[in-house]
Amino acid sequence: MELSTSILLTIALAPLVGCLLAGFFGRFIGRAGAHTVTILGVAIACGLSIYVLYQLTAGGAPVYNHNIYTWFEIGQYSAHVGFLIDRLTAMMMVVVTFVSLLVHIYTIGYMHEDPGYQRFFSYISLFTFSMLMLVMSNNFMQLFFGWEAVGLVSYLLIGFWFKRPTAIFANLKAFVVNRVGDFGFLLGIAGVLYFLGTLDYATAFSAAPTLVGKTLQITQNTHWDAATVICIFLFIGAMGKSAQVPLHVWLPDSMEGPTPISALIHAATMVTAGIFMVARMSPLFELSDTALSFVMVIGATGALFTGLIGIVQNDIKRVVAYSTLSQLGYMTVALGVSAYAGAVFHLMTHAFFKALLFLGAGSVIIAMHHEQDMRYMGGLRKYMPITWITMWIGSLALCGVPFFAGFYSKDAIIEAVGESHRWGSNYAYFCVMAGAFVTALYTFRQMYLTFHGKERFTVVHDHSHGHHVEHKDDHGHHEPGIMHQTPHETPWVVTLPLILLAIPSIVVGAFAIKPLLYGEWFGSAIHVNEANNVLGELGKEFHSWVGMALHGFTQLPFLLVLTAFAIQTYIYLFNPSVADRIKNALKPIYNVLNHKYWFDAVYYIVFARGGIALGRALWKGGDTAVIDGVLVDGSAGLVDRIAGGVRRLQSGYLYHYAFAMILGLILLLGGYWLVGQ
Repeated sequence: MELSTSILLTIALAPLVGCLLAGFFGRFIGRAGAHTVTILGVAIACGLSIYVLYQLTAGGAPVYNHNIYTWFEIGQYSAHVGFLIDRLTAMMMVVVTFVSLLVHIYTIGYMHEDPGYQRFFSYISLFTFSMLMLVMSNNFMQLFFGWEAVGLVSYLLIGFWFKRPTAIFANLKAFVVNRVGDFGFLLGIAGVLYFLGTLDYATAFSAAPTLVGKTLQITQNTHWDAATVICIFLFIGAMGKSAQVPLHVWLPDSMEGPTPISALIHAATMVTAGIFMVARMSPLFELSDTALSFVMVIGATGALFTGLIGIVQNDIKRVVAYSTLSQLGYMTVALGVSAYAGAVFHLMTHAFFKALLFLGAGSVIIAMHHEQDMRYMGGLRKYMPITWITMWIGSLALCGVPFFAGFYSKDAIIEAVGESHRWGSNYAYFCVMAGAFVTALYTFRQMYLTFHGKERFTVVHDHSHGHHVEHKDDHGHHEPGIMHQTPHETPWVVTLPLILLAIPSIVVGAFAIKPLLYGEWFGSAIHVNEANNVLGELGKEFHSWVGMALHGFTQLPFLLVLTAFAIQTYIYLFNPSVADRIKNALKPIYNVLNHKYWFDAVYYIVFARGGIALGRALWKGGDTAVIDGVLVDGSAGLVDRIAGGVRRLQSGYLYHYAFAMILGLILLLGGYWLVGQ
C-alpha cells in the first residue's frame, strides 16, 4: 500500500497551523489555547509519523517520491515542493516530532510565568514545521528552504528574551556564523545544478557517477575534482548548522534562549540537520575520499577538543551544550569513515538522552529559581528524586555505559573508525577514544556538583509585610546561592517528559542496533561503496545486543569511563579541595579551555573589528573620497564651474551679442580660408 499524500501533507502542515493560530490569534485563544493548538498539531504529526514508519517497515509500503507543487520552471531547470519518504526520512520524522512533542508539553511548566508564552509556542511549532520540511524534501531547493527556515527560527528563539543584551548578541552570532556555512552550502547546491543539471535528489544521485573525472578549472593550470568541491561546499553548510569546528562558536551561546529551545535545537532539529544532510548525500560523498577525510578530521577535532571545554564550565546548560558539540563530532567522524548508518543511529539515540539532559537541567533551574551555576547547587538528590534518576540515566547513556542506548551507537562509531584505513583515521581514532574519557569527566562532574555532596545554597526566609525580600548584589543581580524557599521536585508537565525520554535512552539502542547498523534497514536511502563498508565488516562479528554489551565491559572505552568515574567520585564526593589544586597546577591549560581556545576573541578581532575597520577605510577612502569627492561632488562641481563660465557670456547686453556674432563670423571665414589653402 502506497503512502498517502494527504497524510504526508498533514504531518508537515499540522505544526504550521498550530504556529499560525498561536502566533496571530494568541490574544484571543489565550495561554491554554496557544499550548493546546500547538501541542495538538505536533501530536498529530508525531502520531502520523509513527504510522508512516510502521507502513515502511512492517506494512510493506514502497518508498514515496512525488512532487506536489511546481515552485518554478526556468528553461530546462525546475524546482518543486515534494516529499521523499524512505526509512531514513521516516526515522527522522519520528525523532523530530516525538522530541518536539515532549518539549511542547515541558514548556507548559517551564514558561508558565513568561509574558511571551503564546509567542514561544508559536515559534517552537514553526521550528518543528521547518525541520520536517527539511527532512521530508525530495530536492535541493526545498532542502535549502528548510535549512534557512530552521536558521531563522533559531534566531528568533535564541533571542526570545530580546530585552537581554546577551540574548541579542547570541542570536546575532548564531545567525551570522550560520550565514558563513550557508554560503558554502549554496555553492555546493550550485555545483550540483551546474554539473548534474538538476535539483531533484533521485535524478542527481543516479547521475552522480558521471562526476568521476570531471574537474572545475580554478586557474589556467589548476583543476579541482568536481565531486570533491561539491561535497566540501555542502559539508561547509553542515559545519555551520551542526556546529563543527571552526563554525561551532554559536552553539554554546544559544544557551541564552529558554531551556526548552536549547533541548529542541541540540537534540532533534537544527544541529542534526547537517548530519542528516550528509547521510542523505552519501551517493555524492562516496565519490570523494578527500572530502570524506576532510569530514572525518573536522569531526574528530570537535569530538575531543570541544569536549575538553565542558570540563571547566560551571553553567549547567553550557556543560550539556559542549557535550552536544562533542557528540556531533562523533556523528561527523562516522560520516567521514562512510559509516553513515552509524552517524544516523547515534543521532537518534543522542536525540533522546540529550533532550533528557537539557530538560533535566531545566528542571533543576526551575527548582533553583533560575540559578544555573553548579557551584551554588549540590545535594539536590533528596529534593528532586525524579529529575535526579532520569538525569543519571541520560548521563550513563551519554557516557556510553553498556546496555544504555548511547553505548551501542557510540561504541559502534569508535569501532568503525578503528576499522577504517582512510587518511586521517588514526588521528580520528585517538580523538574519539580520548573523547570517551573526556565525556565521562564533565558528565560525572556535572552530576556530582548538582545532585550530590553538601548543599552550597542558602535558603533565606526573610519577609516584609508578607512578601519575600530579594537579596541583590551591588550590581542589582540576584545574589548567587541565595534562595527564598527550599528546592522541590518540578510539576508533572516537567517530569513526565523526563520519564518518557529516559525510557528510549535505555532501550532504543538494544532494539535498533542490529537492523539499523548491520541489517541493511536503510536500504537504498544510504549508499556505501563496498570498499568503504566498515559497518559491513563489523557486522560479521556482531551476534547480539547482549553479547555486544557484555563484551563492552572489557573494552577500552568503558575502562576509560570507569576511570573517569573513579576520579570524579573521589574528587567531588570525598575530597573536593583537590579540584582547586588541580586547577591551580594546570593553570595554563585551564586558561586555554576557559577562553575556549580564544576562537571568540580571534573572530572578534579579525572578523568583527577587522570588518568594521575595513568598512570604515572603504567608507572614508572609497565612498567619501572617491565616490562622493570625485564622482559625485567632483562632477557636480565641474558642471557648476562650466555653467558659471557660460553664465558670464549671457550678460543681456545687445552689443555683447553683436560682438559675439561678428567674432564668430570672422572665425568661420578664417576657418574656411585655411581649409581652402
